[in-house]
Amino acid sequence: MTRTDRIAALHAAARERILVLDGAWGVMIQRRALSEADFRGERFADRPLPQKGNNDTLILTRPDIVADLHDLYYASGADISETNTFSSTTIAQADYGLEDAVHDLNVEGARIAREVADRWTEKEPHKPRFVAGAIGPTNRTLSISPDVNDPGYRAVSYDEVYAAYSQQARALHQGGVDLFLIETVFDTLNCKAAIKAILDLEDEGYEPLPLWISGTITDRSGRTLSGQTAEAFWNSVRHAKPFAVGFNCALGADLMRPHVAELARVADTLVAAYPNAGLPNAMGQYDEQPHETAHFIEEWAQSGLVNIVGGCCGTTPEHIACVAASVAGVAPRTVPERPTALRLSGLEPFEAAA
Repeated sequence: MTRTDRIAALHAAARERILVLDGAWGVMIQRRALSEADFRGERFADRPLPQKGNNDTLILTRPDIVADLHDLYYASGADISETNTFSSTTIAQADYGLEDAVHDLNVEGARIAREVADRWTEKEPHKPRFVAGAIGPTNRTLSISPDVNDPGYRAVSYDEVYAAYSQQARALHQGGVDLFLIETVFDTLNCKAAIKAILDLEDEGYEPLPLWISGTITDRSGRTLSGQTAEAFWNSVRHAKPFAVGFNCALGADLMRPHVAELARVADTLVAAYPNAGLPNAMGQYDEQPHETAHFIEEWAQSGLVNIVGGCCGTTPEHIACVAASVAGVAPRTVPERPTALRLSGLEPFEAAA
């Protein structure tokens, strides 16, 4: 299949059924009990900073592990698997001194995922597999000062964030992803920099790809870290005409439900959600069992709230298998037709009817 064919198949599949995304990568990598040497490989053997825990480097140092995890999630029933590139920007990799490796991380991360997805599509042509280019939020925020004594201070500029996302998006596209996933958005201004970076690729002659935007509600306040409600967040990003919008991370499915329901009410596009396996315990571990996560998500599906589901922190292939089984045969959410109106947002939404 060409990429054009795959994108058409993605849209067709989304009309027919609830699609399933993969689960967490961090928990699965932790299970491998890898050493510093695994993260360094030959390429980064002489780098002065510690690399253990920099999961993205495994794309270049242990590609066998990355390919195996894609394989496990596709085998569990996932339609879409993310590239292992959540932190593959120059801003995030600066913590490890690996800014010079960012292009290769994204190209190779996409290439590995593409190869595994294509094998599954060849084996099960009735269920094509897709690759989402994972674009994380970076570890810098454009909307909030890191210095409580200087509210106007920013540790990074918009132009720097835009440049980092441009490099990442370009490399993911070159590697063969089917769609972009801007995920775990805690700062909508960071997200806007990523959106612009992706849309600007068309001016360079790159084929436009579907765009999925996933925010994160940081706590029970019902707001993102930069202060927006679910509807305000949607009003801020709807101009990008995303393929899908939704939430991931921070909350378990029980606490995420009202925010998913709010997006399902207002978003005239697909709604996607992939929660954590509950909230972490005192040791930072996730205790929610696969059938428990699936139970919550099945209720979302039965209530007509979602088009795409999956798992975030603490979820495993076993969780995804249960989730996939729970939504099989359930009709996807019907995308509503919203009346024409002027819709704006600050921290709260504003709507003025036409």
